[in-house]
Amino acid sequence: MEPFAGQRIALLTQHGKEAVISPVLEPALGCRVELVTGYDTDQLGTFTRDIPRPGSQLEAARRKARMGMSLSGLPVGLASEGSFAPDPFTGMFTWNVEMLVLIDDRLGLEVVGMAQGPGHAEQLLTDDWAAALAFAQRMGFPAHQLVLRPQHDNDPRVHKGIGDEATLKTVFDQCQGMADDGKVFLESDLRACAHPSRMARIGEAARDLLQRLQSACPACQAPGFWITTREPGLPCEQCGTPTRQYRAETWRCVRCPHEERRPRTDRQTADAQHCPHCNP
Repeated sequence: MEPFAGQRIALLTQHGKEAVISPVLEPALGCRVELVTGYDTDQLGTFTRDIPRPGSQLEAARRKARMGMSLSGLPVGLASEGSFAPDPFTGMFTWNVEMLVLIDDRLGLEVVGMAQGPGHAEQLLTDDWAAALAFAQRMGFPAHQLVLRPQHDNDPRVHKGIGDEATLKTVFDQCQGMADDGKVFLESDLRACAHPSRMARIGEAARDLLQRLQSACPACQAPGFWITTREPGLPCEQCGTPTRQYRAETWRCVRCPHEERRPRTDRQTADAQHCPHCNP
């Protein structure tokens, strides 16, 4: 029997994430994702920094999932948590990481799906309305909504969810009037309900989670048997020197100690462009 067939799964969110999670998981797993309300998830941390997020991104997702399970009384829960930081390659661009964690107390396991890529988040401090409007348009406004506050990035007088030009101008003028220096701080509203690019990435994380849930451990049949590490050393196609390209993967169970080393099958050698000898 499929482990999630007919199972109700709690999803705690107040930002509409069920719209991209439920259509992925429900038809494939035969489950029912149940929206859980009645708790302000912003109390666990906000992108606008007025409430700091304690702990790591994964810990925050776990807290949400557990809260949803507690409120619903269900033994299986889902939660999503996102982050924005400098990209891991150059540190010059914004990078968005989305995690979707499933906790199943029936089976005694936790499975995490993930998606990541370039972010869509910038900030501007200005006293010029034309510059503010140009910034908004560059950020994909009005589909991508904005947050405004007077004076600086931590002013407590924050205005979220600004999604039309008339409101943007009104709030800009209000913030300018409240600021001692006449400047307004604008930034992307990073809540999923206000940020279509982030919502799409949460859907990608749901698809990643689905793949993991559909991969059963050969030893205990628990869902979530997946790649945990990749072993570098694929030989160069020209000289045979080991490269940073991976030659094998380690797959591990999330519940029992079973693991497997699986050599790469899609190719036996690495392109010479990746070779430290041929392309130093």
